[in-house]
Amino acid sequence: MTVARIGVFGGSGFYSFLEDTETVPVETPYGEPSAPPVVGTVGGESVAFIPRHGVKHEFPPHRINYRANVWAMKELGVQRVIGPNASGSLQRHIEPGHFVVCDQLVDRTRSRPHTFYDGPSTTHISFADPYCPVVRSVAIDQARELGITIHDRGTAVVIEGPRFSTRAESAWFSSEGWDVIGMTGYPESVLARELELCYANISLITDYDVGVEGTPPVTNEEVIRVFDANNAKLRELLFAIIPALPEPRDCPCATALSGATFEA
Repeated sequence: MTVARIGVFGGSGFYSFLEDTETVPVETPYGEPSAPPVVGTVGGESVAFIPRHGVKHEFPPHRINYRANVWAMKELGVQRVIGPNASGSLQRHIEPGHFVVCDQLVDRTRSRPHTFYDGPSTTHISFADPYCPVVRSVAIDQARELGITIHDRGTAVVIEGPRFSTRAESAWFSSEGWDVIGMTGYPESVLARELELCYANISLITDYDVGVEGTPPVTNEEVIRVFDANNAKLRELLFAIIPALPEPRDCPCATALSGATFEA
């Protein structure tokens, strides 16, 4: 079944702007996705959308069914996935309201199922570069054309949540030179790679994390305020990226499983 070539995970504010929308229920071996996918068009391109936290934001980050969400995208024929998320800044020069297209990731989660390959077939994919270089490049170019303040690389730290970091944790992350912090970028990214889907994140910076010197503790209220204030720019960027993605897939993501399975 090929219903859409591009997939987006994010908040419900996005799909209300899709054209000619249709809800397409999908069954997965891992249960129900966060919500039935909504399929519509952007610039003539068919796009599948799943709100990762659910329609009413009922799933906290550690309770999202990431495997069902990514599997549903694959079932719909999606080849490329964009994963925008609200993130905190770990570095002073990355300011609230800025966007970061990350090129690296540090996983600090601990209780989330993060693979489709639990045996008996042992599979080890390469994850040295966790984000698709093609989708990243298009996202960066389109952001610059739109005049959006964009950082073209950065390391994302993904924490378990739902709590925010302690001062000591945040100061550690910052001292390592890591750039942004969030709660939803993993295992979404690695699960996409395991299904040979391209994946790129767009981090919308909503706050300075508490480990950045001279900043107050982050609050959920402030995160929502800044995200809402910049949501229109995020939609504009997504609507520019989607039709600009090239048709052929010549990136490593498309062949991620080649040679990855251990043969006894």
